[in-house]
Amino acid sequence: MTDYTTVSIPKELGDRVEDTIEGTSFSSTSDLVRFLLRSIVIQHQRRGELTEAEFDEITEQLADLGYLD
Repeated sequence: MTDYTTVSIPKELGDRVEDTIEGTSFSSTSDLVRFLLRSIVIQHQRRGELTEAEFDEITEQLADLGYLD
């Protein structure tokens, strides 16, 4: 059995995410967040650490998705 934790995001952002994932393979906001976090963690583990450029790219991608203002 997998244990879970809760991550809170503003309702407006949650609504934007729901609009964004409509018609995709992601069935929920949680699915998308898990995918994004896994991607970041895997990238970090493969390289040992993220470069500043990689961090900036991830930050930009998250902003484009509405996760960051």
